[in-house]
Amino acid sequence: MGFFRRVLKTGLLGAVFAAGYLCGMTAHPSAQAQVGEVGKELMQKAGESGGPLGSAAKLGTTITEMKENLDKLNKNVGALEEIKKALGG
Repeated sequence: MGFFRRVLKTGLLGAVFAAGYLCGMTAHPSAQAQVGEVGKELMQKAGESGGPLGSAAKLGTTITEMKENLDKLNKNVGALEEIKKALGG
């Protein structure tokens, strides 16, 4: 009887955890960085402030700009490949 109760309690605890996990996954969208113009301005102001925070802000701004430029370059490479295929090359 004691073993059965322990198995039942453990199973119930696992079921509650699984239900909570599934509800949490479906109820909340995944986190995404959404930095708009206001965020960019704050990062630039923090970068101008100097110190470790300023350096980190400059690094973050630079990485964001590099990613944007890389995305644009990849888009252009895709367009060039399509043109190359259309020309038979």
